[in-house]
Amino acid sequence: MIGGPPPRRANAEPRWLRHLLIGTGLGFLALFLAIPLIAVFSEALAAGWGRYLEALVDPDAQSAIRLTLIIAISVLPMNILFGIAAAWAIARFDFPGKNLLVTLIDLPFAVSPVVVGLVFLLIFGAQGIFGPWLAANDIKVVFALPGMIIVTMFITAPFVARELIPLMQAQGREEEEAALSLGASGWQMFRRVTLPNIRWGLLYGVILANARAMGEFGAVSVVSGHIRGQTNTLPLHVEILYNEYNAIGAFASASVLALLAVVTLIAKTAVEWRIRRETRVLSESPAQERPVASASRDMGASAGSLRSNPSGEWP
Repeated sequence: MIGGPPPRRANAEPRWLRHLLIGTGLGFLALFLAIPLIAVFSEALAAGWGRYLEALVDPDAQSAIRLTLIIAISVLPMNILFGIAAAWAIARFDFPGKNLLVTLIDLPFAVSPVVVGLVFLLIFGAQGIFGPWLAANDIKVVFALPGMIIVTMFITAPFVARELIPLMQAQGREEEEAALSLGASGWQMFRRVTLPNIRWGLLYGVILANARAMGEFGAVSVVSGHIRGQTNTLPLHVEILYNEYNAIGAFASASVLALLAVVTLIAKTAVEWRIRRETRVLSESPAQERPVASASRDMGASAGSLRSNPSGEWP
């Protein structure tokens, strides 16, 4: 109708409703994120910086921090290899049992970490399946570093794969097939085409897996043995100190985990911003120029850039 009120958009909520929803979201963030974070640091520094630093330089605390980092560093390469291999197989090939493989990848999300620890205890423990053989050969898995790495690897296995599977399915295989048709080897195709296209999704999955590896408690608690200075990770060290009513030491160690969580959150946000930025750039580019533009910007060697290479040779 001419001169009438403009049509109301379907997603145009009233201003009061938008303010209510935003306020509710900010309230939940303050209640479940900001306030606990402030409480951890306030309790850790309640007795002053001297006691705080003293708690962090304690040999048991140093051992727990070092062991936590060792486990995370040991687990991440295996997660990367498994995630890329699983995503490649699921996104690029059709084979019997594909749906079963996808289901098994999600298994660590469905099973309690404590149950995972008990299962590996029954496998590698003294009375387990491989326990007698391991004892006869003086190989320690349970109540030692290898067992802690194994359960952490199982718990964190889905993160990289779950980020890469939908990404690689959405990208398709056209650029990779073009690279192979131009004479690239499998490794050259992966290094020059596949890896540049999945690098941000891969990094996102690594960040999530690293955060879970450093904060894992249940499964590691079952197989660690809680040996001070040897098999206590940072979360286990926090629990022991809190149970001993050493609040300063517990919250000081917890503050290290909180700082790691903040760093992880910042890195996760930066990767998400970069992914959105590249997606927006690609969506604004003409369809026929997208492969060339994205590859030239990232690595300068995608299938699109190869099509424009007169020699047809790979660098």
